[in-house]
Amino acid sequence: MKKLLTRVLCFSLLIVIFGIGMSSCERDRIPTVTLLLLGNAPTNARHAAAIERINEITRERIGAELRTRYIGWADWQTQYQLALASQDPSIDLVITSSTWLFAWEMVRRGAFYGITPQMMETYAPVTWASIPQSTWDIVTDDGFIWFIPEDQYTQFTNHGMFWRLDWARAGGLYSIDRFEDLETYWEIVRATQPQAFPWDANAGVGIFLIEAYIMGRRPVQTIVGTATGNFAIFQYYTHDPFTVVSYFMNGDELVEVAEILHRWGQRGFWREDVLNYHGDTRNMLLSGHSGSDQHHTHTFLNLREQMDREQPGSELQMFWIGKENNNVNRNLRTHGAMAINAASRNPRKALQMYDLLRNDREIYILYNFGIEGIDYIEDSPGVFSLPPGFNQFTDALDGNFWGGRRDDFEPEWTHWWNGRNDFVEHLNTFAMDYPLENFSFDGSRVAAEMAAIGDVCARFLPAIHFGKTADPVQAVADFRIALRQAGFDRVKDELQSQLNALRDR
Repeated sequence: MKKLLTRVLCFSLLIVIFGIGMSSCERDRIPTVTLLLLGNAPTNARHAAAIERINEITRERIGAELRTRYIGWADWQTQYQLALASQDPSIDLVITSSTWLFAWEMVRRGAFYGITPQMMETYAPVTWASIPQSTWDIVTDDGFIWFIPEDQYTQFTNHGMFWRLDWARAGGLYSIDRFEDLETYWEIVRATQPQAFPWDANAGVGIFLIEAYIMGRRPVQTIVGTATGNFAIFQYYTHDPFTVVSYFMNGDELVEVAEILHRWGQRGFWREDVLNYHGDTRNMLLSGHSGSDQHHTHTFLNLREQMDREQPGSELQMFWIGKENNNVNRNLRTHGAMAINAASRNPRKALQMYDLLRNDREIYILYNFGIEGIDYIEDSPGVFSLPPGFNQFTDALDGNFWGGRRDDFEPEWTHWWNGRNDFVEHLNTFAMDYPLENFSFDGSRVAAEMAAIGDVCARFLPAIHFGKTADPVQAVADFRIALRQAGFDRVKDELQSQLNALRDR
């Protein structure tokens, strides 16, 4: 009896010390998996309601709940990198991309968790089985999988300028097939639509017009993963992907387009404070206060439908980069991807959650499209419509799941533009595959030079792009001198050396 009492007292002491006697609330506490997303956080509670439905399922299936955290579009490049550099252990899954979010650079910075094939097979078995080994090879280095490709979702991510056919037609313009046609269109808008900017751009559009001019004249494409800061200045010729070129340093085209853009800036085709403006220009187009917008093909296909509804008769069109010479690439399998934060407390639970988000149709529909009868109506299997009174401006879920979408779960929407499929099929007749998808540039040996080049680009290129230089020809000359002083040649030589090694394998 004395020994038994001693054991009871000892066990009671353990309860006090180690918290075995926690409250029922603490006993029932469920681990969470937090997904880091790009985009402005939704405020209408619709996505939160859908996630609560998801969590009813995931609590039962994997013993975990999903949470989301958003990085808004204001200064998103800096904030995204800071979020990953912070080693915040509360972040688990991370939306990434080998193109616009520089996934391989994040890997080299230690931002992502190295997943073994065995771990992937154990904790995300459906994802593991559905992706072919040749695709896993693309995202594997040193025996670790660094991010999961969005390889089963069809989209074009070539960029272009969106424009209104109704406004163009009023001035006698019926198509925009060349870069110079933009000037004709914007002159029409300026003359006939005094309430609207010809193109209400903001500081976040990068150097779209420079790229559009050059790529429509030269068969060049950007080498993915070689960005210096927010600017990618190294290219390859489509007939020779293993030779580095740069129209930023060589050739006459940059001077030519700088002079054009200087003239356009003086003509008032965009707002005077464009270099410092961060407003929502997409809504300016939708409200009839801008004649243009810029983004990729997938955005255009959705925006065409919105414009047909918000601006009836506008007949939104797209002038895509490379239209003059069919210089268009298809989407990379890693343009959208999902990684695990290196500091995640539970990468295994994160993989389990991802496997459900990607492969369980009920969860997939809930996350991306919401609750049936509230956010959508399924008219027939796989065909959705919007409920009466649904307003996409105020009621959208904004789940922004760009790291695991699948064609076979995506619905057809009754409100889609009826030219959608024809538009994509036309691009497919001449679009090229990116030839360097297995290439990952390691800039560690030239990191200082790349940072310096990034600073030079940030100092010169936005001003050149929006015609904010006193002398565009001199600005390009000064830019090139500064590039060389920053170490352009050394970076180009290092990039060429690594491409040579890939070619000679």
